[in-house]
Amino acid sequence: MGAGHAHPLYLPGTSAAHRLPAEVKIVAAFLGVLCVVATPREAFPVFGGYLLLLAAVWWVARIPPGWIARRSLIEAPFVVLAVLLPFTGPDPRIEWLGLSLSEAGLLGAWNILIKGTLGVLTSLTLAATTPLRDVLLGLQRLHTPPMVTTIATLMLRYADVIAAEARRMRLARIARGHDPRFLWQVGATARGVGSLFVRTYERGERVHLAMLSRGWAGEMPQLTDTRTTRRDWARGLAPVGVALVLAVTGWVMT
Repeated sequence: MGAGHAHPLYLPGTSAAHRLPAEVKIVAAFLGVLCVVATPREAFPVFGGYLLLLAAVWWVARIPPGWIARRSLIEAPFVVLAVLLPFTGPDPRIEWLGLSLSEAGLLGAWNILIKGTLGVLTSLTLAATTPLRDVLLGLQRLHTPPMVTTIATLMLRYADVIAAEARRMRLARIARGHDPRFLWQVGATARGVGSLFVRTYERGERVHLAMLSRGWAGEMPQLTDTRTTRRDWARGLAPVGVALVLAVTGWVMT
């Protein structure tokens, strides 16, 4: 339970962004995304301003742009959806390189693509500068319902345990002649998934009983008494102030 669980989205560092309290960064990321979502889709230059703002945060946090770019591929399914909209949208339509494209579909695709991309980049920036343990601690300080933080804490702590169990089961099947490349062996894979679910459920029951026997009261204890200062909030929310100005500018432009 007490083992470290570093996640692949965290980039260790000692920058000012890394040192900010997690709750400040969570609020800043949420408000920043809210500003992006509230910006009219026709305010094209404003979205460039958001990207420059994120680039400034990456520079402060010493996050290589290539590191961010590789991990932003997680939004690829949404990009596919955005690409289809210009072809399936309503009239009026425009001709471009022999293609008939919907004007509303083009705007809709741009809206999904740019806002989704900025949201993913903001989330990656938060993850790159904040360990998972600190994210949970920040949510706890922000008075997130105890049940939510408890479930998230246990899920993160046992994700590695379940993954290791799945690897052991897979190796055991292969040692007994299982070849997952053959379609007719999909039944064995499905049974393995069912067995993993049962084992995970039984492990959860044992952990819950152990927690109750040790005085579990329904919520995670406070992990630290450190208080966030006004200076921390001022520094962390400074980029949000810039994002708010950009959002207002977008409405003025349109």
